[in-house]
Amino acid sequence: MIEHLYIHIPFCPNICPYCAFYKESAGRERVEAFLDALLRETEQWAHRLRPRTIFFGGGTPSSLSIPQFEKLLAGLHSSLDLGKLEEWTIEMNPATVSSEKAQLLRKAGINRVSMGVQSWDNKILKALGRTHDAERAVESYGILREAGFENLSIDLIFGVPGQSLQSWRSSLEKSIRLAPEHLSAYGLTYEEDTDFFQKLGRGEMTPDEGLEADQFELTRELLGHSGYRQYELSNYALEGRDSIHNSAYWAGNDYLGLGPSAFSTVGSKRWRNIRDTGIYSETTFHGKTAVDFEEEATESLKSSERAAFGMRTLRGLSIQDAMPWELGLREALGHGLVEISSGRWVLTQRGRLLADNVAEIFV
Repeated sequence: MIEHLYIHIPFCPNICPYCAFYKESAGRERVEAFLDALLRETEQWAHRLRPRTIFFGGGTPSSLSIPQFEKLLAGLHSSLDLGKLEEWTIEMNPATVSSEKAQLLRKAGINRVSMGVQSWDNKILKALGRTHDAERAVESYGILREAGFENLSIDLIFGVPGQSLQSWRSSLEKSIRLAPEHLSAYGLTYEEDTDFFQKLGRGEMTPDEGLEADQFELTRELLGHSGYRQYELSNYALEGRDSIHNSAYWAGNDYLGLGPSAFSTVGSKRWRNIRDTGIYSETTFHGKTAVDFEEEATESLKSSERAAFGMRTLRGLSIQDAMPWELGLREALGHGLVEISSGRWVLTQRGRLLADNVAEIFV
């Protein structure tokens, strides 16, 4: 049985200039057709699903209306056996949080929220094209707590042009004072097909790698001193609050992705649904496949991916699991990027800053 389910909800009230995930603006009829198709796709897979984790990503899943959520959640409860469900996460934009919506989600069984705050500095929020300000984010966080959510994650972004080290420190300290169970701190990346990528190419934006390294180290220092364990390069959690869903993905477990653009890896197969909501909805609703890409997920490929993800985590790789890449790891050892600790290969402090270079060993 497949234990990990990802559902991609592509609709966004605003298209952020740095986001490369598949998304589009919502229209009522388009959303309704999507929900009908998504529930049909769920029914097609229900006999192979007994999820331990469900993750609503996007897009902005929380942009759905109350009636739309009621339809989606009722359909999932009707189709799926949720008897072993441990963690049900939804990504939420602070601008789309309401008390009624939060209470509905919590009552339906969603028990974890990942809220995309990104910064507590309004100037940086404006640069990132966000539709909320810091005051609204604080209000939304409070609404989620009042609704009974006891597992909240705050997402932050560093390396934003114009973001000083002090601005980043203030965002970290503000987040720590709110005491979420989990924090994700991502370095800004310039992905193709984004406005930021185009600005980078025109020379209108210039990354400051030295400042980004200082922001990364400050993150580890402040969060570590506040009880947050860096269990993966970009993810920090209080004891027992690691993301079960993401950890399963990094470990190479099978997972099913539903919705447009969603990837799946089940057994020796990997595939992706088409990156077009209209075509996805039309084909899936009529019982046809919406897959537009598939490949053989060989054991060699999955082993390489498990190794690359494993090196990004606190545990690293066991010496035995790392044997196929020992030569490359020995070279990285000579450059001070990795070390052996308690019988496992792990990144050094310098290696954490150059993790992408280390990952090339496993490609």
